[in-house]
Amino acid sequence: MLKGALIGCGFFAQNQMHAWQMIEGVQIVALCDMDQDRCDRTARDFGVARTYADAVQMMAAEDLDFVDIATTVGSHRMLVQAAADAGLHVICQKPFAETMEDARAMVAAVEGAGRTLMVHENFRWQSAIRAAIATLNDGAIGTPFFGRVSFRSGYDVFSGQPYLATDPRFIIQDLGIHILDISRALFGDVARISASTTRINPAIKGEDVATMMLDHEGGVTSVVDCSYATRRTPETFPQTLLEIDGDQGTLRLDAGYRLVIQNAAGEDIRDVAPPLLPWAERPWHNIQESVHLIQAHFVDCLRAGRQPETSGHDNLKTLALVEAAYASARDGSRVDMAGW
Repeated sequence: MLKGALIGCGFFAQNQMHAWQMIEGVQIVALCDMDQDRCDRTARDFGVARTYADAVQMMAAEDLDFVDIATTVGSHRMLVQAAADAGLHVICQKPFAETMEDARAMVAAVEGAGRTLMVHENFRWQSAIRAAIATLNDGAIGTPFFGRVSFRSGYDVFSGQPYLATDPRFIIQDLGIHILDISRALFGDVARISASTTRINPAIKGEDVATMMLDHEGGVTSVVDCSYATRRTPETFPQTLLEIDGDQGTLRLDAGYRLVIQNAAGEDIRDVAPPLLPWAERPWHNIQESVHLIQAHFVDCLRAGRQPETSGHDNLKTLALVEAAYASARDGSRVDMAGW
């Protein structure tokens, strides 16, 4: 039995608790949150006996294999370092770190402790995205040369996470990081990036629209576009849509989880809709299923002694794209990723 503790019992962490309960051979034995009422409520909802307000105290008191860090980004470096000092495996929410310096230090700390670090970068684990990745890797459209990875919505994400409206960085840091990571999962690492941003909603502090162009090392050009200012019916939140051109055909992931492959054999249309898990609710069920899939992957990696797909080292490359995108948008420049 793998024993874990959850640090942070907020809005999204409830999904993580549901997902942990689905994974055989895993038990969350303790919870930590500075908001005692929230911590106690989560403990009651999920049958966890022990709660703490201090994460370091919890790590010292409990017999743990791993911690799941579901706090906001400003606390991540301290918590990851504490987990490494305690000899624990770590799964950490995105964005992983506030700076590249912090991120590298966190990766080094867990690596130095001989433990496994995975970033909870769950969008690439959505079943529709996994189907597109598998189809692309199977060569259904030959060698890709262009891709568009798009997330455009008018959904009110601020009602459940009001802090998002107050951060001077919004859509690239909170959502674009996921979409950039999907582009990396599809087309490989990035050589150069350029970005433009704007703010449409006057009630928020950060940008709510971003368009980024990526030159991938393997020769693919991709456009990553994100918007929380797009009003359309039907609302497609929280779906990521894809268009990919290859030298032998095209692939699209359309709204409604419709995967369309066109090549010399004709047109193949597949329903890749995610299942509605017993604890999930629409329209969040897509993301909620991906939480289960990524956490199951983490457990599989711990048991097999291998690195997760979204390891700390891998996520450094996605986080670098976020930082480079903000630099490009600020300076109007095209940023070379060498050295980031």
